[in-house]
Amino acid sequence: MKKFISFEEIKKLLEKKQTSCQAIVSHYLHNIQTKAHLNAFVEVYGQSALKRAEEIDEKLANGNAGKLAGMVIGIKDVLCYQGHESTASSKILKGYQAQFTATAIQRLIDQDAIIIGRLNCDEFGMGSSNENSAHGKVRNALDENRVPGGSSGGSAVAVQANLCTASLGTDTGGSVRQPAAFTGVIGMKPTYSRVSRWGLIAYASSFDTIGIFSHTVKDNALIMEIIAGHDEFDSTSSRKPIFPYSQLLHFEKKTKVAYLKEALESPALQPEIKKNTVAVLEKLKEEGHEVEQISFPLLDYILPTYYILTTAEASSNLSRFDGVKYGYRTPNAHNLESMYKKTRSEGFGEEVKRRIMLGTFVLSASYYDAYFTKAQKVRRMIKDFTEDLLSDFDYIIMPTTPTSAFKFGEHRDDPVAMYLEDLFTVQASVSGVPAISIPNGSDQNGMPIGLQIMSNSFKEAELYAFSHYLKDLTL
Repeated sequence: MKKFISFEEIKKLLEKKQTSCQAIVSHYLHNIQTKAHLNAFVEVYGQSALKRAEEIDEKLANGNAGKLAGMVIGIKDVLCYQGHESTASSKILKGYQAQFTATAIQRLIDQDAIIIGRLNCDEFGMGSSNENSAHGKVRNALDENRVPGGSSGGSAVAVQANLCTASLGTDTGGSVRQPAAFTGVIGMKPTYSRVSRWGLIAYASSFDTIGIFSHTVKDNALIMEIIAGHDEFDSTSSRKPIFPYSQLLHFEKKTKVAYLKEALESPALQPEIKKNTVAVLEKLKEEGHEVEQISFPLLDYILPTYYILTTAEASSNLSRFDGVKYGYRTPNAHNLESMYKKTRSEGFGEEVKRRIMLGTFVLSASYYDAYFTKAQKVRRMIKDFTEDLLSDFDYIIMPTTPTSAFKFGEHRDDPVAMYLEDLFTVQASVSGVPAISIPNGSDQNGMPIGLQIMSNSFKEAELYAFSHYLKDLTL
């Protein structure tokens, strides 16, 4: 069976009865087995996926199948799926079985999507390389000596390597868009609150967003229209209307596009990425669109703001993991206090411990105003600037990442260099606006380059349509 590039292809084959859901699942299971060394999956739901496929084949025969019948989806290991293990790729949650299903997953299942397995990620979503997982690193399918990006590296590689049709990841500061850029697929982070966070194991609650990986914009848009919308279990989810995004991809109007001067002049930016980004901007001008350079003086403050606030939220959210009720508990404790200390010291990985300590520090009485309160004020400034810019322009275009996929261990001992990989993605996360990464050529080593497009809050329909149009202008 050939590689499936889009769900549209799958649907046509199913309609012509040239394949079945069971055959499609078997195809993906074979791929997962032959590419197991990539370490994208931490658990494969082989038997249950085949059983589910059989049920959906019957629905198709009876003409009452859902919109996603035949779509095979992988889920990041921070999303709860009832009766299945959910560990956030951390030793501290080893053996924990989810007691309920995340709303986003349930909505996919209700439309007859098939969940094929649980995908590897950086522990609790903390990382930019997928080297921080208790299950080991995920390998980039294009060069197995290079990282796939993080934290949703397994989700990106699963789509890249044709192990599933699409996948769900999470994006706190770029964890969908950055791995999408590194692996040459499409990665979408919607507006904060557009998709319910119910069933998502929290890292930083005011940033965490469920996002989507796919090969095509249309598949991504279709999944978004299914999973988006208000949820009574998540009080932060928006009540704004959902649109049939996959049917609104036609784009022919002239538009206003901004690009950030500081982003393209950043010393951290790889020359090939700058060249490919400028090439797209020039093509937009040739097509008659208004393209303007804008100065963004707050660019240098985005990363510090992001890391102060997210580590503070992480230190609070992760305090619940203590070995008392579920997950890992140290066998070496001799009293209650040592049980807490040893469980957390042994259960959390190095990067998670680093962020918990940073977060605890910025929340401490002596430094709360100096760091946390100030960062909240700067976040508001960044959000206001971004929204003001997007009220004057339809889109902001910039590189998704400053570099293409780097080699394993390259930034391992330099956390600041690792954090700089989020330089261009954190603006959308701090501001809460939607952003998408689409492929834009490759570097001299053949590694993919990503182009990032941002729009104003709840403008996912316009963002998808423009991204669909841009695919013909990218390299």
